[in-house]
Amino acid sequence: MTCLPDKTDRQLGLVIDLDTCVGCHACVVSCKGWNTEHYGAPLSDQDPYGADPSGTFLNRVHSYELRPEDAPAQLVHFPKSCLHCVDAPCVTVCPTGASYKRTEDGIVLVNESDCIGCGLCAWACPYGARELDLAAGVMKKCTLCVDRIYNDNLPPQDRTPACVRTCPAGARHFGDLSDPASEVSQLVAERGGFELMPEQGTAPANRYLPPRPKDRWQDDASVLAPFLEPVAQEPKGFLGWLDRTLEKL
Repeated sequence: MTCLPDKTDRQLGLVIDLDTCVGCHACVVSCKGWNTEHYGAPLSDQDPYGADPSGTFLNRVHSYELRPEDAPAQLVHFPKSCLHCVDAPCVTVCPTGASYKRTEDGIVLVNESDCIGCGLCAWACPYGARELDLAAGVMKKCTLCVDRIYNDNLPPQDRTPACVRTCPAGARHFGDLSDPASEVSQLVAERGGFELMPEQGTAPANRYLPPRPKDRWQDDASVLAPFLEPVAQEPKGFLGWLDRTLEKL
């Protein structure tokens, strides 16, 4: 297995099992709740009970129905948040230095007191993982719950991102992806975990474990091969990449 580039002491991140995720949105709710109540400024909502609600979320779940010609339809749920890239373009373009990557654990964060809400980081992110909080006027993103994972006041089982702790299906895993011996690295190696849009060259830390095609699963590496190949033809951002990847199932 090829480890992530050695630009930090560690590289913490998430491994998400698309075969296990049931699309319940528990991770979305727990993320919103924790970050609104405990970390930084609240994640605002605009007209939440009106005809045109909007709001700030650090984690979202996209759902797709696959219709293979030779198999029953299959529903795939695809959670997405900040990927904490090794070469994070959001950090490079930030004019104030508000966006930065920590050397001790590879987590990408935003210093909200320095953020001017210009939106350049959102434009630079190929995954659409940044959101402008309209009430606060600053950019928001997943922090991997830095206020939880290093909090000695919490019991050990709670020192993990809120989304991981809450997932009822056990589809989300957290750990050091720069360590080949870690649980998350072993999951990636065993299941053919893949990164999003590798052609972008950002080296995202987070990995996804591919869904097993229903009624077509084989103990054969050829089933997973499409996920491991870079997808470079006519890239159209995250959703275009995801559509092309899922079509290979």
